[in-house]
Amino acid sequence: MAQTPSASSDARPLQIDDITVVDNTKLKKAVTAAALGNAMEWFDFGVYGFVAATLGKVFFPDASPAVQTIAALGTFSVPFLVRPLGGVFFGVMGDRFGRQKVLSLTIIIMAISTFCIGLIPSYLSIGIWAPVLLLLCKLAQGFSVGGEYTGAAVFVAEYAPDRQRGFLGSWLDFGSIAGFVLGAGLVVLLQTALTAQAFQDWGWRVPFFVAGPLGLLGLYLRHAAEETPAFTQQLEKMEQEDRAALQERPTVSFGAIFSKYRKALLVCIGMVLVTNITYYMLLTYMPTYLSSNLGYSEEHGVLIIVVIMIGMLFVQPVVGFISDKVGRKPFLLIGSIGLLILAVPAFHFIGSDNNVRIFLGLLILAVLLNCMTGVMASTLPALFPTRIRYSALAASFNIAIIIAGLTPTIAAWLVEQTGNLLLPAFYLMFASVIGLVTAMFLPETANRPLRGDTPTASNPDEAEELLQQAYDHIEQNVQDIEAEIAEMEEKLEALKQKRQRLADRHPELE
Repeated sequence: MAQTPSASSDARPLQIDDITVVDNTKLKKAVTAAALGNAMEWFDFGVYGFVAATLGKVFFPDASPAVQTIAALGTFSVPFLVRPLGGVFFGVMGDRFGRQKVLSLTIIIMAISTFCIGLIPSYLSIGIWAPVLLLLCKLAQGFSVGGEYTGAAVFVAEYAPDRQRGFLGSWLDFGSIAGFVLGAGLVVLLQTALTAQAFQDWGWRVPFFVAGPLGLLGLYLRHAAEETPAFTQQLEKMEQEDRAALQERPTVSFGAIFSKYRKALLVCIGMVLVTNITYYMLLTYMPTYLSSNLGYSEEHGVLIIVVIMIGMLFVQPVVGFISDKVGRKPFLLIGSIGLLILAVPAFHFIGSDNNVRIFLGLLILAVLLNCMTGVMASTLPALFPTRIRYSALAASFNIAIIIAGLTPTIAAWLVEQTGNLLLPAFYLMFASVIGLVTAMFLPETANRPLRGDTPTASNPDEAEELLQQAYDHIEQNVQDIEAEIAEMEEKLEALKQKRQRLADRHPELE
């Protein structure tokens, strides 16, 4: 007879009350708060990439133009070295005290450090202290960002119904792309309205000042959002099992995490690498590549990228929606195989003198990037259980980001050293191989509860459907096991008959 499904690690059968039904108003508020904070994070990264050439002149005026660009992009990349520290710190805090509190803190640090970049005097005013202060602000950003994206991804994933996690998670990177668009659009507007000298003197500071009000808005939304149902249930479960444990709160042993969840950690690192190497290559390095290496004006290069990103905004939620129907794994495969085959042709198009071909080359990379960003926020949190989800995801994510964040600097250095404009394409092909290997080991998580959690539904009717599916699944498993037992019994009976026939023919063997 079929057994009833278990709600957790205990033997209690899953009941309808065990299935979380998410309040639609709270869900929308949670997704909006997470996406807006992520938009602010990438607003800064986008602005920094688009004004890197100008920042090189302001903070490194004695260097050659090529070295100025590399130095400015190097300052962009150095903060990625402290992101794992921020990831570990905020990850542990998030698993210990809750996701909502930590996300409110990360957006405060991000807003203040970004705003302060706009206040830094030039090298001509204060000398070496100018690049030093720039680096300190970027380090503060790196520390806070270490817990930002992963915390936001966990926040959305734990709120989202199982059947909509791909679609709702895709809005997180929609916020990333929107931040880039806002930053790039503001840069283009300023470069168009101001003279080159005025933009270098003060115009570049304006986008960084915008981070102040954006941060306040994001803080308001995150403070108003409630803690995720999954984390709340985790604390309630601890209280029921042992009230003393509630005072101690969950503790995290990274050695134990690596030992038990090694495969999930490596899958997470692989997916982050291929996605973010492509991300930074297209959205951060490409404006510099177009202006410094291909001779386009900064305004022209940025404008093309802005148009591409606007198109990505429309594709992003579509990928997330479809992934809820067909799964996350196919999109990682499409993105990785596409990069392997099309990276070099795309860069040939980008290097041409034809605007249509340039746009086509960038569009190819953008669509392949959408395939990966559209499913990342829904895939990665599902790899780990609630009690260590934030910590494990933040640690592995930011280890990978150290490498991915160096993409603009490495690409600029490779082109400068060799003069080969196709080397960034080969770099993307290397990333695609990592993506393919990762896809081989990636478990499919679409339409399934988060690891170790009970199902989550969008309404009571869906909750009943999920409960019935759980029972049907158990029933099917039991039927499969019963069929295997019957087959084994038939084989055993056949062996007994064969043995008896041998004994009849050769009684001396008895």
